[in-house]
Amino acid sequence: MKTSFGYSDAMSKAKVWEAYAKHYGGEEIMEEGFNLNTGYVYLALDNGIAIASCFGQEVIYFVNDFETEEELEFDSYEDLQNYLIDKAL
Repeated sequence: MKTSFGYSDAMSKAKVWEAYAKHYGGEEIMEEGFNLNTGYVYLALDNGIAIASCFGQEVIYFVNDFETEEELEFDSYEDLQNYLIDKAL
């Protein structure tokens, strides 16, 4: 994990942790990281969901579609939840 953060990276980290606390508090964290190529600060959770932010912007959620092996991106927690509900049906 990156050990020093500029302002926007620190804001990204705060937003990611806020989203985790609000929606996934208590869920096991598999990895916390910073992607040097994309600039994303992220938390990868054991449930297969990743929460990320870049340059202090709002968080996005990633999940892998195991049927297509495609990584899907959602701009909101609600959009992610609707996708997961539809997949469960």
